[in-house]
Parts: sequence; structure tokens; C-alpha cells
Amino acid sequence: MRVITQDQLGGPEVLHESTADRPSPGPTEILVRVHAAGLNPVDAKSRAHGGFLGQPPFVLGWDVSGVVEEVGVGVTLFTPGDEVFGMPRFPRPAGAYADYVTGPARHFAAKPAELDHVRAGGLPLTGLTAWQALVDRAEVRPGQRVLIHAAAGGVGHLAVQIAKSRGAYVIGTARANKHDLLRELGADEVVDYTAVDFTEAVEPVDVVIDPIGGADGPRCLRVLKPGGVLVSLNSPAEQHLVAEAERLGVRAGFLLVEPDRAGLLALADLVRTGKLRVLIEASLPLAEAAKAHELSETGRVTGKIVLTTDAS
Repeated sequence: MRVITQDQLGGPEVLHESTADRPSPGPTEILVRVHAAGLNPVDAKSRAHGGFLGQPPFVLGWDVSGVVEEVGVGVTLFTPGDEVFGMPRFPRPAGAYADYVTGPARHFAAKPAELDHVRAGGLPLTGLTAWQALVDRAEVRPGQRVLIHAAAGGVGHLAVQIAKSRGAYVIGTARANKHDLLRELGADEVVDYTAVDFTEAVEPVDVVIDPIGGADGPRCLRVLKPGGVLVSLNSPAEQHLVAEAERLGVRAGFLLVEPDRAGLLALADLVRTGKLRVLIEASLPLAEAAKAHELSETGRVTGKIVLTTDAS
């Protein structure tokens, strides 16, 4: 099968096409013929620094949408021919930039018919990140005020919709040219972070979702109501915010997304009921993975970038 691999750490140019043996599913695993594989910031970080994957050679990618080709011993959820989407094994290697991928059956769910493979391939990691941050960690309830930074990005545009589906009042930060889109997705209020200081423009909120980190982390704490919660998605180093949050009478913590079949099913339900759209900035062939990475690192992507295979 084809794979996109790398022999050294570095920029997008280190990515190249190669071949590998088609994997076989182990007990309780499925083999999926990949139709689409979504890009995520963790892919670029792993390509450049190794991250969870260590030293190359390795194959990037976790987001998958495709068709079950084979099932391992003990699998009861799927049969060959089923269309599925998921985020297998994260943060352990999955190798989604390939024609085939294996993973535990319960790291997948049935692909909603309302999504094609490209959009389904862009949903798992960012969708589960937004779901786990808003629902599992922050326990967003109707009437709460939720601030979402980078609201037009991969996690952000899904978080806006998920928070809205929970009955929240949603505030998103983004450049002015993306404000109309965010309102279409359900944002009640939008802030141009390039023109104003969000700490002055936003009234106190119950929840902040911060995919950016850095200097914005401590500033996020200043807009929280007493008892509010900041969920940081950028780096475990953001844990230093915990002590400062306690001093201010709020909460803060880092969230690392994990495979979650229940979360995938919840996302699929939102798609089926028309409450969740997956925005695609670009869809490129698997062989153009380096070009896709270059685009992803411009910092101007709205929604997701997805790689497609010959099966799509």
C-alpha cells in the first residue's frame, strides 16, 4: 500500500510517498480502507519534533474516514463494507496517511450518511477535542456564556456549534473576515482579536476554550466568572495556570483528546440533526501531503484540510 512517510524531522519537505505492507487487524481490531485522512496541528508538530511518535521513520495521521475491509477476532460492531470514521490509537501511532489503517473497533463509529468521506475525515480529532472540552470537562449547560478562541479553526468552528447545541451563549474570537461565517455557525457574539483586547471586549464568561495557549492563557483567566473554567488545548505546560486559577477562584486545566466511541456517536447525532457542519478549507490527494502541511502552517485555515486516497 502507499504511505506518506519521513526519514528525518523537519519541514513539510521531509514528507514523501513510499510503500509498506498492508497491515492485518489484530483481535478486536478492524482494517479500514482509507478514503480520507484529516490534518491536525499535532501532525505538523510530530513531523517537526517527533512528539508522540519519537524519531522517524514513521507515518503521520490519526483522523480517518473509510470502509471496513476486514475485521479481527472478536469484532461485533462492524462487518466488511461498513463506512466508518474515527481517531484510532491516539496519541500512539496510527499511520492514517496511508491506503489502509488498523485500529481497535471501538475507536470508530458508523459514518453519518449526511457526511461524505472528506468531511467525515476532518471530524474525529477536532470534533472529539471540542466535545470532551465542552461536555466532559466544562459540562456546559444551557444559558452559560462560552468564549472560544480561534473560533474559525479546526477545533473552534466545531466547538462553536457544539456549545450552541448545548444551549450556551457563544462568543468567538477570529479575524473580521470570518465573523459572518461564525454567526452562520451559531456564534452570538464575535470579537476581532487583531483590533481589540478580548479581555476588555468580553463580559465575564463561564467557560473559555483556548487552543492557542502562550500569553493568552493567563489573560483568559481574567474573563472568567467566579467558579468558571478554562480548558487549555495547546500544551501540558499550561498546567502552570492551575495555581493562578485557584488564586482567582476559577478552574483551569489541560485536555488531551482521547479515542472515544461515545463522543463519536454524539458528534454523528449532531450531524444527523443538522446541528453540526464540518468546514473544509482544502482537500488534496495523499501524494500532496507536503503541500497540505504548508497550507496548514499558514495560520489562516478555516475549518479542516483533508487528504484523499484513490479510494475516494
